[in-house]
Amino acid sequence: MKYKDEFSQSNIAEKIAAAIRQIPLDKKINLMEVCGTHTHQVARFGIRSMLPEKVNLLSGPGCPVCVTSNEYMDHALALSQVPGVIITTFGDMFRVPGSYSSLQEEKGRGADIKVTYSSADALEIARKNPDKNIVFLGVGFETTSPTIAATVLQAREENIDNFSVLAGFKTLPNALKTLAESPEINLHGLIAPGHLSVITGTKIYEPVASKYGVACVITGFEALDILEGIRLLVKQVSEGRAEVENEYSRVVRPEGNVKAMKIMEQVFKPADSRWRGIGVIPDSGLDFKEEFSDFDASKKFNVEIPPPHYAEGCICGQILTGVKSPLDCPGFGTICNPENPVGACMVSSEGTCAAYYRYRPING
Repeated sequence: MKYKDEFSQSNIAEKIAAAIRQIPLDKKINLMEVCGTHTHQVARFGIRSMLPEKVNLLSGPGCPVCVTSNEYMDHALALSQVPGVIITTFGDMFRVPGSYSSLQEEKGRGADIKVTYSSADALEIARKNPDKNIVFLGVGFETTSPTIAATVLQAREENIDNFSVLAGFKTLPNALKTLAESPEINLHGLIAPGHLSVITGTKIYEPVASKYGVACVITGFEALDILEGIRLLVKQVSEGRAEVENEYSRVVRPEGNVKAMKIMEQVFKPADSRWRGIGVIPDSGLDFKEEFSDFDASKKFNVEIPPPHYAEGCICGQILTGVKSPLDCPGFGTICNPENPVGACMVSSEGTCAAYYRYRPING
């Protein structure tokens, strides 16, 4: 298939779903997608309803906004109070709640906060405002961090010293190991993220398959991609295999984007990172290497950060690990909705709660 509409044909989708239902399973199995775009598409196309009862589809911590901790948001909010600082950020971070406020609320109170499409836009703001300090909120997985690293290299080349980044990056390999080790989740298969795999390649999933016995299939984002990825996973589990397969081979290469990874590794080093709902995972984030510390906003500015506080009743953390679904939350769709998000899973369009809410069945 060459064209996008070919990947959403309902007759082909039903054939793949029928093939999934015909694969013999002697137990209920848990498959997890860890990409926010997959989460959105699964809800959009009603894929859960097409699967047999023994195939349980879970949503994992693949939305970078959702897994950003309150501690990080509180740090960003504290920086927004520093005189002469302009906070620049991707738009999906704008309404994410911290412990006591959000960027949107602080902008309403007069803080200088600008939404940008990229870190390059933030650097351009630094060029045009040499009397201000521009802080970019560096949030994202391996898909995003190489471009931000490239912006840091550009800033150094141009001697732009009023640009810095508050690093909140996440990396996937150790997070997947944490999920695979959890007896509470009991993971059998992983719908691996396509866009991230374009950068990392396929090797990052091999330990999850070989050491933990979790089948992995790198999967594209159309309905047929996702169904075919599920079919391959169910087939592996049925046959007692745990391997890495690449359904998205039209885009993902085994070696990934070597140049992008080198740029990322030139600027950043592995670091422990706190994930909302999971806690601190060793070496699951990125921090600045010493030679780039001048661009590290956490070192450039000394701010007081209040003790973190999470909203009472919000089960976003359990939803992010697949232990519960949004339907298990008493606040879902009532006190917590896209217009009034209590937790981060409802804020981002890639969040599990937001996806469930948008594509929920409407009675009457």
